[in-house]
Formats: sequence, structure tokens, C-alpha cells
Amino acid sequence: QVQLVESGGGLVQPGGSLRLSCAASGFTFRSRAMSWYRQAPGKERELVASITGAGDSTGYAESVKGRFTISRDNAKNTVYLQMNSLKLEDTAVYYCYTRLPQKWIGEKLVLTDYWGQGTQVTVSS
Repeated sequence: QVQLVESGGGLVQPGGSLRLSCAASGFTFRSRAMSWYRQAPGKERELVASITGAGDSTGYAESVKGRFTISRDNAKNTVYLQMNSLKLEDTAVYYCYTRLPQKWIGEKLVLTDYWGQGTQVTVSS
């Protein structure tokens, strides 16, 4: 059974830092890319950062480049999001995400999306 469990959210002042963690289980963690998404009230969920299975390549939304860092520890089956210089607009629920192959239907490989339960990050003075 695939599980993604986030932790580390909370209330922080503008300019502060937080580190989010996502503990994964139920699949071969080191072989799968992982991502962090966020969803602010009244807005669509957006991709924040992604990292390859080996951790050798990362990507970021323009709005967080230079402030957020995604990393992973494959020995601990955990992906992290270090968030520095937090802004009011970073307030959102942050979700851990991966996509896993499920089954073949004919020649098509069906993939399934998996999400964590989310962790609230509130940036406020």
C-alpha cells in the first residue's frame, strides 16, 4: 500500500524558514521521481518542485527558485522541501506527490497519481 506522509508545516513569519518532510512507503522509492505541490485558498494546485529518483536533477517553479530546495534521502525513503525567505504568498497546503505504473491495458501503461494528506504552511506577521 502506497503511503505519503508529510510533516513540518506550521506558522512562520515572512522571511523565515521551514523544512517539510514526506515519508514514503509501499513502493521502490529510489526509482521514482517525487514532487511537491501546493494549493492556496481559492487557487488551483500548482507544482512547486520536483526531483528525480537518483536526486541528480531538480526543477522549480519560477516563484520559488532561489528560495526553496528539494532533496531526498533514498536510505530513509524521504523527500524534503527546504523553504527559505518565505513570503506571504507561500501560504498554502503543501502536498507530496508521485506517479507510479499500475498496469498495462493493451499497449498502454496506466499510471496512478498518489498524494499525501497535505501539511499547512502559513506565512504571517
